[in-house]
Amino acid sequence: MTTSREQARETLTDWARRQAQVITYPVARRLTRWGIHPNTITILGCLLTTAVGAVLATGRLRLGGLLLLAASSLDAFDGALARVSGEKSRFGAFLDSTLDRFSEGALFFGLLVAMVRQGEPGMAYLVFAAASGSLMVSYVRARAEGVGYEGCKVGLLTRVERVILLGGGLALGLTAATLWVLAVGVWLTVAQRIAWVYRESRQ
Repeated sequence: MTTSREQARETLTDWARRQAQVITYPVARRLTRWGIHPNTITILGCLLTTAVGAVLATGRLRLGGLLLLAASSLDAFDGALARVSGEKSRFGAFLDSTLDRFSEGALFFGLLVAMVRQGEPGMAYLVFAAASGSLMVSYVRARAEGVGYEGCKVGLLTRVERVILLGGGLALGLTAATLWVLAVGVWLTVAQRIAWVYRESRQ
């Protein structure tokens, strides 16, 4: 049973994962019968997202946004498969987190290439701000957990929010607005997580 404090810390990622169990668990049981390992799904998801980054680099941003929303759905299945199959491991969690950073970098690199090719230096700066901030969001959590502060999941834009915002914004043709919201939001999230660790350290 989750405590009220744990519920208060629940992110959109946690909530979405719980809500999606009615779909992910039956699919995960089928994948288990087929002998598919959770790490295979993790690697496949990374490859597909990297391919989306390549599509973005060609300047087809709306198509890339739609493909990103589709490809990101695989993220829901590797964790469910690990739990259903009993293959949950620390290496699997490490691989999942590491490849998430790699695929996110590939997405932003694709966007950066597109902005440079289109002669949009201002947009390229926004892409860099969003990319560096996104990596910092993950780094702050990892570093916090490394020094003993578990549960540093707070903040405005966790990974699920970033993916939905980026994919949806690009698909709707709202590239500039999306990049502005990302660039500002990720650094606000970094500040929120640093403040959370500070408060935890004072207790």
